[in-house]
Amino acid sequence: MKQIDLPAAAEEILRTIWQAGYEAYIVGGCVRDASMGRVPSDWDITTSAGPEEVKKLFRRTLDTGIKHGTVTVMVGSEGFEVTTYRIDGEYLDGRHPKEVTFTASLEEDLKRRDFTINAMAYNPERGLVDLFGGQEDLEKKVIRCVGDPKERFSEDALRMMRAARFAAQLGFSIDEGTKEAMKELAPTLKKVSAERIQAELVKLLTSEHPDEFRTLYETGLTAVFLPEFDACMNTPQNSPHHVYNVGDHTLKAMEGVRADKVLRLAMLLHDMGKAVTRTTDENGRDHFRGHARVSEEMAKKILHRLKFDNATTTAVCRMVKYHDWQIHSAETEYYLRLALHQIGKDAFPDIFEVNRADVMAQSDLWRDEKLSRINRLEELYHSVLDQGQCVTKEELALNGKELIELGVKPGPAMGKILDRMLESVLEDPARNTREYLTSHLESFLS
Repeated sequence: MKQIDLPAAAEEILRTIWQAGYEAYIVGGCVRDASMGRVPSDWDITTSAGPEEVKKLFRRTLDTGIKHGTVTVMVGSEGFEVTTYRIDGEYLDGRHPKEVTFTASLEEDLKRRDFTINAMAYNPERGLVDLFGGQEDLEKKVIRCVGDPKERFSEDALRMMRAARFAAQLGFSIDEGTKEAMKELAPTLKKVSAERIQAELVKLLTSEHPDEFRTLYETGLTAVFLPEFDACMNTPQNSPHHVYNVGDHTLKAMEGVRADKVLRLAMLLHDMGKAVTRTTDENGRDHFRGHARVSEEMAKKILHRLKFDNATTTAVCRMVKYHDWQIHSAETEYYLRLALHQIGKDAFPDIFEVNRADVMAQSDLWRDEKLSRINRLEELYHSVLDQGQCVTKEELALNGKELIELGVKPGPAMGKILDRMLESVLEDPARNTREYLTSHLESFLS
């Protein structure tokens, strides 16, 4: 392995600790990323020095996890986590060790880590410490547990999701022994909090390989935190418009949008309602009437269950609700104005992306026509925007304050007047002038 170029601050921390008579290495993800030619986001340091010794060596430190041996050393505005070599005691809750014992052995510290590619350490003077074949697994592009995978997953069940997440982020495969342990221990994921599951889920979905989500299904993990997806994998789509079951269609659709949290979540959830709305006619053809509305309701419940914030939930549910919007739309500027008013102008670039991803994950029957329809609607969208056409009450040429000046009393009646004005202007944007709205005020009052 070639020498790793460390940030000057990290190298100085290592040097200071070594000069004080202790060992110190960068460790974990930063060694992995640097070995792959990637730029690490964090530079974590492990040392034989105890946390109190570390604090004595540096002028500015923070006790970020001192109970578990972690001290953050501040260099300017940048923080570096420095953690004492440790041995974890028995895990009683599938996440936290009952106790932590500090050790002078780097090997003991590395052997408690999750995967071989995350269990390497490096020091400019001593070079690479790779006791478990991390470099070989990097070359083979394999995610493999350190030691016995059942032990690693029993210590923290979230590591099973992390295995799939690293595979998705790095484009690696998961070692068969590691995957078999995931299948056996998948039910233990129920011990993990929704917040931690959510964090790993988002990292996987926003990776370059969101289809690695399939591994979560194949190993039984989705049965724990997203059983609705398992139902999708068991829901066929006997229709000339489809070539996949609902679950496979979902995985394909996720690949069709940008690596954006809202968009990827929307594609994951957009057809959840198909499993419960599926009907089959006398010709053996499946139908999923009203599935968008049901999917929206299910998405809201799922996102709340996984502790997503309200803003994300609202944005995702809006995408789910309108993922097949173009099917029911009329290709006129008037229809676009109504849609912009109802849905919101800000959502449409993403909605068009979702529409296209959904179509591309279907069969090729009428695909060109479907995409052309989306293109025409998008052209109309830009036309409406470019002309500055009014689609909200805030854009009306006459506002509430001006209505008061014209003798209209504040209250519910004023709101109705503004609604009627907007209806008129949506029909014909040329009516959005102070002169027109003022001269037709009587008609809006009635």
